[in-house]
Amino acid sequence: MLDKIGEPGSSKATLFELLGGVEQVRVLVERFYDIMDTDPRAAGIRAMHPADLSNAREKLFMFLVGWTGGPQLYIERYGHPRLRMRHISFPIDESARDQWMYCMIKAMHDVGMEAALIEKMGAALHGVADFMRNREG
Repeated sequence: MLDKIGEPGSSKATLFELLGGVEQVRVLVERFYDIMDTDPRAAGIRAMHPADLSNAREKLFMFLVGWTGGPQLYIERYGHPRLRMRHISFPIDESARDQWMYCMIKAMHDVGMEAALIEKMGAALHGVADFMRNREG
């Protein structure tokens, strides 16, 4: 999870604060899943999800709120994220990782995040997404 990050001219605001709080995390997650649901470049990871994305949307929202430094909504409801364990049944390779990152980076651009924040959050999320890989290729 991310704690404080040094932003020039700030008093070490959390990523959660820089994103704009709960409402903006919700907007980001909704856009992420809208992209994943409709963009052919994300067909591989879309196929790993059920037809109804409501549960996935809510879990990613709660996770990202806490991961970025906001309230620990996911942990309060589900306990420790144990991301790798919870995703082990899905074949996550470099292609799946890159599709996920494509959707997230596109969502960040689409919701109007600043370039520096996209770069910072994108790099941090890439580390998490890469850790999720459980297959070669």
